[in-house]
Amino acid sequence: MSQTPLLGARTLDRETARALPPGPRLPTLVQTVLFASHRKTYFPKLRRRYGEVFTIRLVPSSRVVVVLSRPDHIREVFGTPPTVAHAGEGNTVLAPIMGDHSLLLLDDDDHVRMRRQLMPAFNGHALRSYTGMIADLARAEVESWPVGEPFRLHERMRTLTLEVILQVVFGVTDQDRLAQLRPLVEKVVSVRPVIMLGGFYPRLLRLPPWRTYLETQRQVDEILYDEIGARRNQQNLAERNDVLSRLLAAGTWSDVELRDQLVTLLLAGHETTATALAWAFHELARRPDQLRAGQVAADEGDDDYLEAITKEAMRLHPVIYQVGRRLTETVEVAGYRLPRGTTLMAAIGLVHSDEEHFPGAGDFRPQRFLSDNPPAPATWIPFGGGARRCIGAGFSLLEATEILRAALTRYDVHAVRPRPETAQPRNVTLVPSRGCEVLMTRR
Repeated sequence: MSQTPLLGARTLDRETARALPPGPRLPTLVQTVLFASHRKTYFPKLRRRYGEVFTIRLVPSSRVVVVLSRPDHIREVFGTPPTVAHAGEGNTVLAPIMGDHSLLLLDDDDHVRMRRQLMPAFNGHALRSYTGMIADLARAEVESWPVGEPFRLHERMRTLTLEVILQVVFGVTDQDRLAQLRPLVEKVVSVRPVIMLGGFYPRLLRLPPWRTYLETQRQVDEILYDEIGARRNQQNLAERNDVLSRLLAAGTWSDVELRDQLVTLLLAGHETTATALAWAFHELARRPDQLRAGQVAADEGDDDYLEAITKEAMRLHPVIYQVGRRLTETVEVAGYRLPRGTTLMAAIGLVHSDEEHFPGAGDFRPQRFLSDNPPAPATWIPFGGGARRCIGAGFSLLEATEILRAALTRYDVHAVRPRPETAQPRNVTLVPSRGCEVLMTRR
């Protein structure tokens, strides 16, 4: 499948430029740095100045990016046929890391086929089968937390969600193999933005640090291919409750396709869930009434309330601030006629902070997801939407619920400092600036 050319400085004629939504005239590199490092403050400033639809330009090739912040406009994008609004092309920078067969990089029929094969591992029946394993891992981890002394919870969340990926998704339970995988996978998931530039400039991949990263990735791949091969030869796949086994039992895969999906699940599901949980504990530690409500829910098995805690943390602190699509043909969106090659960006963070859709948007209120008037469709979109909504959304919420239950039945959570932590960019996510410093005491 050929790529849709980016609409950028080299392909943007004057007439089209005049018809685009307004936006800043700063140099492309400056806009890119502001977007990468300060998007949570930069985007609100742009919306105040230019309105709910505005244009920015980012590397490579000074590409044209139209940013949308109204739910009805975002619904237009999510409702646009996937053949017209390509999400995979918007993620090409990830190709050297995730692989060409990654669900995040595919479009059209290839995406439909791959998503259909992945679905059996993430439907309701499959999710219920993972609950026990996740709960066991969560209990073991939270029991190891220091009591009565401050620590950075985000790192412990990353450790735990990585273990869930290795054992529940990859299905690796052999302790020697886990000991071999953990340090390698930790290096893979700690990919820096500079490494992602290799997706735009392939020649970089021959140089350090790109070459070093790819060598680590090759070592992980070697283990994954070995696991895939061993699993193919097992006769009891139907009895196993890990994602890899379910994928093998339900679909027809090449080893490379399976590898790419496993790495995608690793990179997309590790940092995001860990960060969402860190923000949840960050808020609970500063709100005794909400902490107590969460503890009651954990004690009584109220999964809906525990899930609402996670949802509200994801709303108040978007882990992923935006998602993108690239137009394969000229379409009208938000009242503008946008040409082929334009990148559309749904600004999740701007929608989640809008008082019109979330009264008291700056406050932490899990109850808003349990009321008779819950948030309207396309206003809570941490997992994207439409045909490209994150396939692991249910898994992530299940995982968060079990981890909250394990922690809140055991501990009171206290903030180390009264001042809230700010959101700091870390790769593609926004994380607590001090790592979510907390102090745990036994209940």
